[in-house]
Amino acid sequence: MVAKDYPFYLSAKRANCALEVQTLTSPAKETEEPSNKRVKPLSRVTSLASLIPPLLSTDPALPLQRSISFRSESRPDLLSPRPWSRNVPPANTKRRDSKLWSETFDVCVNHMLTSKEIKRQEAIFELSQGEEDLIEDLKLAKKAYHDPMLKLSIMTEQELNQIFGTLDSLIPLHEDLLRRLQEARKPDGSTEHVGHILVGWLPCLNSYDSYCSNQVAAKALLDHKKQDHRVQDFLQRCLESPFSRKLDLWNFLDIPRSRLVKYPLLLREILRHTPNDHPDQQHLEEAINIIQGIVAEINIKTGESECQYYKERLIYLEEGQRDSLIDNSRAVCCHGELKNNRGVKLHVFLFEEVLVITRAVPHNEQLCFQLYRPPIPVRELLLEDLQDGEVRLGGSIRGAFSNNERIKNFFRVSFKNGSQSQTHCLQANDSFNKQQWLNCIRQAKEKAACAGRAGGLEALSALPARGGRLAQGEAGLEQMEQSDCDSDCSMDTSELGADCERMEQTNSCGSDKQVETNV
Repeated sequence: MVAKDYPFYLSAKRANCALEVQTLTSPAKETEEPSNKRVKPLSRVTSLASLIPPLLSTDPALPLQRSISFRSESRPDLLSPRPWSRNVPPANTKRRDSKLWSETFDVCVNHMLTSKEIKRQEAIFELSQGEEDLIEDLKLAKKAYHDPMLKLSIMTEQELNQIFGTLDSLIPLHEDLLRRLQEARKPDGSTEHVGHILVGWLPCLNSYDSYCSNQVAAKALLDHKKQDHRVQDFLQRCLESPFSRKLDLWNFLDIPRSRLVKYPLLLREILRHTPNDHPDQQHLEEAINIIQGIVAEINIKTGESECQYYKERLIYLEEGQRDSLIDNSRAVCCHGELKNNRGVKLHVFLFEEVLVITRAVPHNEQLCFQLYRPPIPVRELLLEDLQDGEVRLGGSIRGAFSNNERIKNFFRVSFKNGSQSQTHCLQANDSFNKQQWLNCIRQAKEKAACAGRAGGLEALSALPARGGRLAQGEAGLEQMEQSDCDSDCSMDTSELGADCERMEQTNSCGSDKQVETNV
């Protein structure tokens, strides 16, 4: 085709497209045309219309999607949205209907049960229904995500084992509880006793220890694998499918943890509607104590696992940056991305006794954290809440063209010890995030101060012992003099004892009391 003929060809093509659209949008006129006239099928026009890129919506009510993965914002997405999938009507999402006990079972509650007993049955039924939903979600995660990705070689078996952890072992565990609850249910749908079942089953939840401790590493690996085109495409197709209920893979993997922390609330609700003279009262109180202890223990171990995970991914540029406070830390109080007044993105970790400012860097196909400045001891850290607009952004051009949003939500941390000093103005994403950082740092400082006072008291209590060593010489001399006196006294006492024996022999009528008095 000659270049000068191209505009004519383009206009003719547009005219044909317009004619096709007009033909389809005028059904009355189509019936008047002869039957042998060629009519374009609807699918043809639809496919042509889908090739026209849609305009970007400027509706401010539409939220912006924010990635929670470790992917860098400067790196382009490996999988851009397919243009032909935007105009596809959304699939019917499979939603899970909430069920009530009174609606599930045909029971004449007005004549049989009181209002409090109905609420108790509703709470027990919610516990049972939650177990059924949990089992369904765990099986779905394995059947719809794990098995297909393994069969299609989207991920290796080792990667899938790291991401899914011990998910398979949790399914029979909850099936056991569901079976026990269903066996305890009467034909009319009511359940009389449930406390003894929970007391016998709840210790099985200790197996959640390994699953919850693995979640930090599993989430990091999953976010890293999402950079793969095949993984992202597979997860996106699953998300658009009705079975997912608009939940991504991590939502399914996090369901067991959320279920675990919900058990104390469910049991308290059952106990609240249980009469004081009911046999379940004592069992439910025991069950609540059991689950609270299990959740607390798993929470501690999960925190230790998370802390160890991040400590292993710290990169020290020089040996002097290493700090025993980091090595001895067993929990991460708070961590996340902050910016300094020059706009540099930093990843800040608040351990129990030290604040570590790092920069996220890729290393051996993993996200690691390179120390940006030497660690700051929490005990010597100075915290200052900055008012909006108080911080000047670095650089004259940057500061001149900055808007008000860029100078909000700042706080300052500083440290000075002899010749070493640091000052950092850090910006949070929003006011809520800023307040969280302030609260965590203040709590860490209070704990460090209390630990310092306790250590001071221990040192003071140890001082008399050291003072005793200093006065050991004088005490030794006194002890020697005292021992001499004791030896002399013992001799005198023996002589007096002999006199007493003679007195007893000469005067048998004298009493022991009189002898002791003479002595």
